[in-house]
Amino acid sequence: MDAEGPWFDGVAYLQDKEPGEAFVASAKSKSVGILGGGMSGLMTAHLLDSVGINDWTIVEASSRIGGRVHTSYLSGSAPEDYQYQEMGPMRFPVSITDTETNDTIQIMDHRMVFQLADELNKQNGHDPDLAVEFIKWIQASSGDPSSSNARRPDGTVPSVADVKANPAYANDLNATYSNATLVAEAKEALEEWNDLTEERIAELATNVFRAHKEAVADGYFDFSEAGYLQKLGYDNNITDQIDSLGDALPNWLYETVYFYATEWRTIDKGLTRLPKAFGPQVLNRTIFQTAVQGMQYDETTQKVTIEHRSNNLFDIKPQTMEVDYAVVAVPFSRVRLWNPMPDFTSLLRRAIDRLNYSQACKVSLHYETRFWEHLPEPIFGGCGTSNIPGIGSTCYPSYQMNSTGPGVLLGSYLSGVNARSLGALTDEQHVALVQRAMIEIHGKVAQEQWTGAYDRICWENNEFQAGAWASPTVGQQELYLPAYFHTEKHTVFGT
Repeated sequence: MDAEGPWFDGVAYLQDKEPGEAFVASAKSKSVGILGGGMSGLMTAHLLDSVGINDWTIVEASSRIGGRVHTSYLSGSAPEDYQYQEMGPMRFPVSITDTETNDTIQIMDHRMVFQLADELNKQNGHDPDLAVEFIKWIQASSGDPSSSNARRPDGTVPSVADVKANPAYANDLNATYSNATLVAEAKEALEEWNDLTEERIAELATNVFRAHKEAVADGYFDFSEAGYLQKLGYDNNITDQIDSLGDALPNWLYETVYFYATEWRTIDKGLTRLPKAFGPQVLNRTIFQTAVQGMQYDETTQKVTIEHRSNNLFDIKPQTMEVDYAVVAVPFSRVRLWNPMPDFTSLLRRAIDRLNYSQACKVSLHYETRFWEHLPEPIFGGCGTSNIPGIGSTCYPSYQMNSTGPGVLLGSYLSGVNARSLGALTDEQHVALVQRAMIEIHGKVAQEQWTGAYDRICWENNEFQAGAWASPTVGQQELYLPAYFHTEKHTVFGT
């Protein structure tokens, strides 16, 4: 199977490798330890059951399933109270519609989420308590805050609509270029290299796996945008004004296309409903609060021993469980600390030890009313940005528009280097910073109506994740991805 496009060629590959009855019977008798109860672990369990491999156990370090899929229900509320925000993933892109031609391109790779929801709903007999139902997500609203240096007469942050209507608000945060002519030339060179035509957008949207394979072949993964500008001969200062010199990520344009989406969906009552729907299938076969700390493989018995210290972290001798196969669905940011580990090949060991992960922080705040919907310029859903340090995006709920009662804002969502600065703050320091920003964006109403309730997560500081998401630097994806697709020492990597 091609590691750079496994789903693209996967069906044909599996048809060519149809196993015989003896192999199938042997496989179904094997025991499997699924290490990690996030979405990868849950999907592994679901797929094993679907082919009749039923002797599996999920080993989960925390007290919940779902991993980074994490909905926060503020003030002890229930999902049906609609007092929540997403502290991990938030939404799924559906399609891109060209406003001039009215042509629509379907974004296909997230369809597996919608198909999975249908399958789980059937599996659970359409139980309302476990139902996964999708609703519209509003990605942008004219009332969302904008990244302007200017302020309205009352001191609040101007909206997207304000900036569009009034040139005085549309001041460029990077207006003081050292050489505006060279900056414009370098930007044009990047646009030419990216060549994001309608045809290319359609390729990325409709078959991201084929597009990924072609992008690797065409050399887009050989450079970051900053690296490409330097290759063209632009100096560090010009390069850094366009794309930070700290950018070591390959120029993979799928994320750009992802955010071109004009139609989005989210899960009603929170994304946590998705892992919850696996509950009847997995909860009676999941061991919670058991953090794996090591693995060993016995060449003679061909068994994998999983080690943990759930009773006492200072025990010299660990507790163990033995299985025929281990599926590692734990982030490599945690796996790299396991000791001992099987004698994996050098490439796989380096892939585990060195894969880069990004940081991201989120703060949700609870208010007495949905005041943002009743401002002079009301805000109905969407995510906006401001130039306030440490805030990044502020997102407004896409559910229960114009409803009465309390409401929850995602006051701050920031990733990357600046999120590491936020991660060093205490909860109180970080939440206070965000609450002050909400007052600057919306006015005194945000001060008057904050209930004091909040949730805050910085994923790099989370003991179960140690990072927000895998973010391979230039060269890492091409080198490491094939290694993850190898099965060594009866260990399968499903992160």
